[in-house]
Amino acid sequence: MMNRLKEASSPYLLQHRDNPVHWWEWGPEALAEARRLDKPILISIGYAACHWCHVMAHESFEDPDVAAVMNELFVNIKVDREERPDVDHVYMSALHLLGEPGGWPLTMFLTPEGEPFWGGTYFPKEARFGRPGFVGVLREISRLYHAEPERVLKNRDALKQHQTDRSDGGTLGPDDLDRMGLRLSELIDTENGGLQGAPKFPNPPILEYLYRYAGRTGDQEAKRRFLLTLERMALGGIRDHLGGGFARYSVDERWLVPHFEKMLYDNAQLLELYALGFAETGRALFRDAAEGIVTWLDREMTTPEGAFASSLDADSEGEEGRFYVWSLGEIRDVLGAEDAAFFARVYDISEEGNWEGTNIPNRLISGEAPSAVEERLATMRENLLEQRASRVRPGLDDKVLADWNGLMIASLVRASPLLDRPEWIALASRAYRFVAESMSRNGSLGHSWRGGALIFPGFALDHSAMMRAALALYEVTSEPAYLRDAQIWRDGLLSEFMIEETGCLAMTARGADPLVVRPQPTHDDAVPNANGVFAEALVRLAQITETQDDLQRASEILSQLVGIARSAPLGHTSILNALDLHLRGLSILVTGNNAQDLFETALQVPYPDRSVRRLREDETLDENHPAGALASSGMDAQALVCASMRCSLPVTEADGLKAQVAEMLMPVQGHDPASGH
Repeated sequence: MMNRLKEASSPYLLQHRDNPVHWWEWGPEALAEARRLDKPILISIGYAACHWCHVMAHESFEDPDVAAVMNELFVNIKVDREERPDVDHVYMSALHLLGEPGGWPLTMFLTPEGEPFWGGTYFPKEARFGRPGFVGVLREISRLYHAEPERVLKNRDALKQHQTDRSDGGTLGPDDLDRMGLRLSELIDTENGGLQGAPKFPNPPILEYLYRYAGRTGDQEAKRRFLLTLERMALGGIRDHLGGGFARYSVDERWLVPHFEKMLYDNAQLLELYALGFAETGRALFRDAAEGIVTWLDREMTTPEGAFASSLDADSEGEEGRFYVWSLGEIRDVLGAEDAAFFARVYDISEEGNWEGTNIPNRLISGEAPSAVEERLATMRENLLEQRASRVRPGLDDKVLADWNGLMIASLVRASPLLDRPEWIALASRAYRFVAESMSRNGSLGHSWRGGALIFPGFALDHSAMMRAALALYEVTSEPAYLRDAQIWRDGLLSEFMIEETGCLAMTARGADPLVVRPQPTHDDAVPNANGVFAEALVRLAQITETQDDLQRASEILSQLVGIARSAPLGHTSILNALDLHLRGLSILVTGNNAQDLFETALQVPYPDRSVRRLREDETLDENHPAGALASSGMDAQALVCASMRCSLPVTEADGLKAQVAEMLMPVQGHDPASGH
């Protein structure tokens, strides 16, 4: 017996390769060993940036006495949830069905067939604060498995009755979206932004829904609450004011104290929102927050191959947040007394500290400042960042995940024209090439790449996120290869992931290793759900091509998903955002010679409101395209704005295009979302 993680590719699994626990990686060999020995399985699921995963590892998995009990009584499997989100979803869903709150580390107990029967999250080594001690849990679960198998089977059978989401056969229209938008606006914390209470998560799909609702109805209070949320996050400690980027969430309701891990997927989604905030207001705060994300991405998260790494740990030197916090004395040492006093006033730095005796730089009290003050502060931040770089860095999880890369690629492309940063397109294109070429086999994507090792096949979100990224790049480059890639991944999703009986995508491909259930989640988690991302991509593809097949497919799949979303709308806002794009989004077609000004103007329309296509000289439109009679690539520059299978007359100047778009997106006057009229 031995620890089998030494050959793993996952940085998280490699963190456990020297544990005295006889860890297995997830796979049929581990289950076969459990059957051979007639032992239950202990599966421990976490990820590299997870603070409490590190705590449980240090307390229990590194302890030879605890490990001896684990090795005697169980077959022990360690899983990286980012590498195997399908495994994580199956067993996290089981934990929820047991009435337990979720979280990581996830600690579940399974039969040798992989069927869950009991579990929890973090268990301390010794019993304390009402939590049972881990060794006591291990012994009792083993006793139950062997001495009272009927109890184990009863739990197992109850969990197996879990059903996937089903449509109730209903539908939603604009009035329904507006009523839900009004309700969502009422849930926003009017002082701090975000959903009320603590901890506070950014919840980007929900914020995008609020943005869409405000634009659709002209609800100024909803728009204010959307912008307030962006403002308070950008001023808060959840933002890294020196190095750029945002932490995973805030443990308090003010956005002051972050859980210090930094995830690629959070920053991908926030980049889009801050670009929208800047386009709406022109505020430097929003521009700087967006540009800070990309600066951090380029400096710390871009792999030598040009793709994007997954996460930065919350801990360094065994302490959460140590890399990011400061004492007033440390700041004086770097800036000198006068500048340190000035910086401290702006960034809430004091001798006593604002968190556990140290200081998290934030501007929740001081707010924004005039440009001259900001220029002075920028030099101070650069000096402090240089000093911070000499500290022991948090661990970097440098595996490349196709789905998270797809989210970031699309965000870079969408934010680029809104912030006039064309170089972001090159950054996105390079990452796209790596994923599309190095993580692909015969048109299908893998999920995770590190050091030449590829986990294959990939999941539904890998393909849907990369499909959306391909369409974003097609919109800004007009390169047919991107459109072909999007169509290939669409076809793969329909053939390998779509479940005809439910109209939903399964997480796993048909040929993937079987799990005890084939998961079909539809709700959004920390990332938008594959079904919502796919629905948006199908709608965008239909708006770009205007072919009957694409239009019909988008409408049919979206109708099925909307029926599911009706029962829990806040958990399915990525689907509802796709519905808003379908009902209200504009399709802007740019044709003719010397059309660059029109094309750039079209791209500056925020992405929630439009899809853009520039007709190349060698291209023709579908015979049923509503602009077919008006468009020709050989004519002088013109743009046509289409919605609901009808198009405007051609416009030939940028100002005319802006006016046409503004008119077609104008909110309905006198609309009362509370009444539906």
